[in-house]
Amino acid sequence: MPRHFKRIRDLGYEGAWKLLQRAKEMKDTAHRGKIMDGKTAILIFEKASTRTRVSFEMAVRHLGGSTIFMTPAESQLGRSEPLRDTARVLSRYADCLVVRTFGQSKIEELAEYGSIPVVNALTDEGHPCQVMGDVLTMYERTPDLSKVRVAWVGDGNNMANSWIEAAIYFPFELFMAFPEGYEPDRDLLGYAMQAGAKIFLTHDPRMAVDGAHYVNTDVWASMGQEEEQKKREAAFKGYRIDDALMALAAPDAKFMHCLPAHRGEEVTDEVMEGPASIIFDQAENRLHIQKAILEWVFSE
Repeated sequence: MPRHFKRIRDLGYEGAWKLLQRAKEMKDTAHRGKIMDGKTAILIFEKASTRTRVSFEMAVRHLGGSTIFMTPAESQLGRSEPLRDTARVLSRYADCLVVRTFGQSKIEELAEYGSIPVVNALTDEGHPCQVMGDVLTMYERTPDLSKVRVAWVGDGNNMANSWIEAAIYFPFELFMAFPEGYEPDRDLLGYAMQAGAKIFLTHDPRMAVDGAHYVNTDVWASMGQEEEQKKREAAFKGYRIDDALMALAAPDAKFMHCLPAHRGEEVTDEVMEGPASIIFDQAENRLHIQKAILEWVFSE
């Protein structure tokens, strides 16, 4: 059976820590490998991308492999062919699928009917590669994650869900502030807290940021939610990360964002460009964590 990376929970406790440490080792040694020598990864992207596409293409090349990039405009994805048929056909041609799509159910179906590893490069329900890269970004600065308080301010979206999953395996405290009606997945939240994750919810951004070592946010309207822009701007009033809000965080606190950012909306330009911002370190770490993920799926 192939090994899939559909969500952070696929790793388990030991796997999550090994992946984190391996990614740091790969970064520290500028790792180049051969585990994908002669192998091809097909990148199926139904959503536009800069960081995810380029970092995965480079990760595959750093491991000795090659890539084929596919969108719905260039394939039968989303047209007349059932996804299960696509999964079985592509499994005959390639060695791995890296998929950026809308519903998590598409990831699940590709993994169920295909016979090669499937990697979740983003769905509406989760963004596990990004959050694992973000944990790496914190781990580099604060190896003892039990001393870390993370603030999430904004939408209970796919990023928030993956932060909740990460809190199951990594011992940081996660303080999350959402407007009413924009909370994350309730079942996932209950599962995580029952598993021992240290998660605290509030509707007050100031309470979430108070004393935080890392302050994290995302856009208020993600891809596919553009028609909700005005409604969300009203709901998220007061949730913008600015210098005044950052001043409530711990001394030397860092600002994080998965990018792309809507500067002036969920975060000010001053914070993005300020000394607390580590957004480009996060972006770089996508490459290193994805190399570790690809090595993990091919090490089964």
